[in-house]
Amino acid sequence: MIDVEERWAELAAGGDTVLLEGFHALKHALRFGAVVPLAVTSDPAGLAELASALAPDLGGVDAVPVSTEVLRRLVPRPHPTGVAALALRPQPVDNAARTSPFVVLENPRNLGNIGAVIRLAAGFGAAGVLTTGDVDPWHPTAVRGAAGLHFATSVARTSLDALPSGPVFALDPEGVSIHDVTFPDDALLVFGSERHGVTDDVKGMATSTVAIPMRPHVSSFNLATSVGMALFHWQGRSRQ
Repeated sequence: MIDVEERWAELAAGGDTVLLEGFHALKHALRFGAVVPLAVTSDPAGLAELASALAPDLGGVDAVPVSTEVLRRLVPRPHPTGVAALALRPQPVDNAARTSPFVVLENPRNLGNIGAVIRLAAGFGAAGVLTTGDVDPWHPTAVRGAAGLHFATSVARTSLDALPSGPVFALDPEGVSIHDVTFPDDALLVFGSERHGVTDDVKGMATSTVAIPMRPHVSSFNLATSVGMALFHWQGRSRQ
């Protein structure tokens, strides 16, 4: 019988694990091939019911039963489903011959927005999400916001001068209308912060600067909303 708290601390201290909070995060991670060395639950019966109803494709989800008190010591905010896990952080995927765009977030600051964008990228089948700046896109808050879908796409922090090859489309209110642009499958779709937008550095390297039409006097769309519209535009045009 393992000492769960000791094993959890050992794995967490290794620096190569990702915290998964809640059943849905664990479910998505397992579906997309995550290696999960330890999962715990304070509600084994509830976990079995969720797995049977919402993830029968997994054939069950293994987790070590723990008390509510132990779960509270393991994670800062126990999820209502009573499930938590540690998964190994995967190596970045080589997308040299990709068939879908990368989403690039220039110096994002809001971890919830990063998670929401990763969830969109996974859903649309984008090549991945790349971020610049000092915020880790694998931060637990971002993983929580993406519901574990980091494992369904490629997620990494990089720099503008290390971006993959491909035409760069900078999303900016001063650009040409998105309705007049087709995003190729090897595109890099670059989004700046909601407050400042993309920088002049990005505009200087862009193949095209593209605007999503918006009603006058409205300051901006939410970042994740803009990403969703751009990926929907790519997906619709690529299937024509």
